[in-house]
Amino acid sequence: MNRKSTRRIILLGLAAIALIPTCNKRADWVMFRGKQGRGYTSTSIQPPIAVKWKLRLRYDNENALAFNPPVILENTIYFGSDDGNFYALDIESGYMRWVFRTDGAINSIPAADEENVYFGSNDGFFYCVSRKDGKLVWSFDAGKTVQSSTILYKDSVIFTSDIGATYFFSPLGLEQFNIPNLVWLRHTFQMHEDVMYFAPGPRNNPRTLGAYDITNQGYVWLLNTANDDAVWYSFPALRGKQLFYGTAGYPSNNFDLNFYALDTRTGAILWRYEDSSHLGVHADIQPHEHFRNNLEILDYMAPSLWKDTVIFTSGDTAVRAFSQKSGSLEWQHTFQYPTSSSPTVARDRVYFGVHGDNISGNLLVSGTGLTSPKVVSLAARNGKMLWQLEIEGSLLSAPVIAGKWVVFGTDQNIFYVLEEVL
Repeated sequence: MNRKSTRRIILLGLAAIALIPTCNKRADWVMFRGKQGRGYTSTSIQPPIAVKWKLRLRYDNENALAFNPPVILENTIYFGSDDGNFYALDIESGYMRWVFRTDGAINSIPAADEENVYFGSNDGFFYCVSRKDGKLVWSFDAGKTVQSSTILYKDSVIFTSDIGATYFFSPLGLEQFNIPNLVWLRHTFQMHEDVMYFAPGPRNNPRTLGAYDITNQGYVWLLNTANDDAVWYSFPALRGKQLFYGTAGYPSNNFDLNFYALDTRTGAILWRYEDSSHLGVHADIQPHEHFRNNLEILDYMAPSLWKDTVIFTSGDTAVRAFSQKSGSLEWQHTFQYPTSSSPTVARDRVYFGVHGDNISGNLLVSGTGLTSPKVVSLAARNGKMLWQLEIEGSLLSAPVIAGKWVVFGTDQNIFYVLEEVL
């Protein structure tokens, strides 16, 4: 999410969309970042993993800055693209079931129920579209770009417009209430026990974020953002009474990185780990541009929770795993090139993207001595490298893992479906 300021633009990516695995290999991913936003699925997927199919969505030379995660329901993939289209594709074949056209790039994260799929567009509208045939069911003119996560919670559809409001609608398209959003862009969040983490700050303190009780329509607590130098606050993951998130600032040629655990009841800091970014020496990186590009991705720095460990990628070369209880560093895996996406843990394996020599993501020809971008897997227990696959362009946003499939998009506007080979 971005916070607009006369001195700087502060961007924040909070995300809370859950994935719902089933007992068999036909799992559905219908919300963002898993149960309570943990970036985890109990589905086990192990190499060999190969490309099932891939689809190029654009043929111009313009790289995508964001390719936010899709939802998968009943073997159909639903996602928006910066070409202004919202797609429904068959996961087995890549067959295009339908396309819904909007008048702006689609940088929001969708949500789906049994009948419809919901998403926002940069044309200023929020849409409800039939899953069956892609026809419009209803729309709402937010008057501002909608680049947020979409949450289905109880009887509400929840989304946020940039420097506008966080809206609560019924599935039939009737507005229930809203929370003013005076400064934030790209707002992502999660809901748990009628509390939103994080909600835009109140009118008298709009540059903060907090826990908001939707039943009482009031704030439980607010973050103290006034005295930190962060320009990015990640999506928070929740376990028990702990809330985990990361922040990033850019005072020099390195990022200032901070990793937190908060008490969900009070917002008090339980632990904090400070570090600086490690960008490596092998890629042609313009640090400031690289940092700003990370802020285009809604789930940048979103953590994954595995057993008693919280795992972060931060757009630098390091993958860091901390004790959820104490915040001590349990392991760190350092690559030669920066990571390009947040992680997703499948059973006991961590999947995410890593940049190559060309940080813009152009396909590198084998035999040139250059390194291509990759999707990789580490052991969640100790960070040991387990598997990697070269891809066309850098993976943007955490891969979706559903059943036997690994699904993601790259900055070369290529949509991938990988499949576990039995």
